[in-house]
Amino acid sequence: MEARRSIFSRLVAGAIGLSIVLVIALWFVTHQTVLTTLEDGAAKEVDVDIAGLVDIYATSGLDELSERIDDRIALTPSEGNTPHYLLANDDGDPIAGDIAQWPQLDPMVSETGFVPIGAKSEGFARAVQLGPDLRLLVARRTDNNREILSNIALAFAVGGSLFVLLVALLGRLAALGLQRRIGQINLAFRDPAKANDLAQGSSGDEIDELTGHSARAITRQRGLSEAYKETSEQLAHEMRTPLSHLDNRLLKALEESPKPNVAQRLVEARSEIKRLVQTLESLLDIASSKSRRGDRAGLAPVDMSAMVNSLCELYAGSAEETGHTFTWEVEPRVMIEGEERQLSRLITNLLDNALKYVPEGGTVSVTLDEGPELVIADNGPGVAPADRTRIFDRFYRGRSNSDATGSDVHGSGLGLALAKAIAERHGLTLALDDTKIGASFRLKK
Repeated sequence: MEARRSIFSRLVAGAIGLSIVLVIALWFVTHQTVLTTLEDGAAKEVDVDIAGLVDIYATSGLDELSERIDDRIALTPSEGNTPHYLLANDDGDPIAGDIAQWPQLDPMVSETGFVPIGAKSEGFARAVQLGPDLRLLVARRTDNNREILSNIALAFAVGGSLFVLLVALLGRLAALGLQRRIGQINLAFRDPAKANDLAQGSSGDEIDELTGHSARAITRQRGLSEAYKETSEQLAHEMRTPLSHLDNRLLKALEESPKPNVAQRLVEARSEIKRLVQTLESLLDIASSKSRRGDRAGLAPVDMSAMVNSLCELYAGSAEETGHTFTWEVEPRVMIEGEERQLSRLITNLLDNALKYVPEGGTVSVTLDEGPELVIADNGPGVAPADRTRIFDRFYRGRSNSDATGSDVHGSGLGLALAKAIAERHGLTLALDDTKIGASFRLKK
């Protein structure tokens, strides 16, 4: 079973894809949650800091507030989630603090936002109006947030990769087990002789139940097929024997030199007996081929190119004697799994059909391409449009395009039916092409 077509490979690929999506979704949720938490923490720290500074200003005045701001800047480490300040007049001119200029934040509404701190840093800040000509900006650096989020992303990348690999490994192991078990069932259907080899596992799951049902169905089908074959062979034997005895009696009657008109009737009777036997054999072959449709038992590699070449060489002499132009073009080494005797009969039926109905001087061509695809075409009278849909029916004998009288075409009407049954037994399709001149039969996968 090809991996790209296996449902189990698609399931494993789907599980891997779903795992990747889940890891990414979980990382995104975690990233947003942590980021929101860090920002909320910075906002709370800023609000607490502002509340303390406002209280200092209210109780001790501007000079005390400026000193406290300088003290906090001096005592705070340079790394980490550090606080930064700007105390300025209403025009934004600095009075105290380490932020160089007033950002685009409105202190009248206590606006918050992210502001640049230095050349490469930024922080979360809030601006407040302390008095008619005094404003305060308090900020907390958030540089370390990026490092925290980067570490989280790295952890998810490593852990997620291991998780996806684990899912892929476990999924592949489970898929291989299921594929092996399903493969045994498919093999038994392709070769019913191996139905007894179907082994049920100890898990008792749906696959085991399917295995049991499949084994019983295949065994029953084999039994019915064998019973049908035995019955058919017995029926054929029971019918051939009396017909053979009757033919021998007619032959003995001919040996006694009867009158010419009686001899003619005896010869016609013998011909009818032979036609009846041929019809019986064709019906049995059609039924046998239909009953074995899809059954791979008994099939073996057949060099279709060699077989078609051999048949065409055989028919070339007959075509020359009947005044037909017979050509063939065969691609080498076209192989097929099948029964060579049955495939040979299929092709000979098509060739007999073509040479029988194409008038003297007509052309019959055979083409075999890789696939396999076999085309047997002629430039004879072709098949009447009304007969195209029924040409492969048993006992149906249509009229050619040139048959103005509507008389039946000679034959039992089983040749094309048998050819189609053999094609279906081999998983092939046999169809009549829509052509304006002659008839073209196409056999292909």
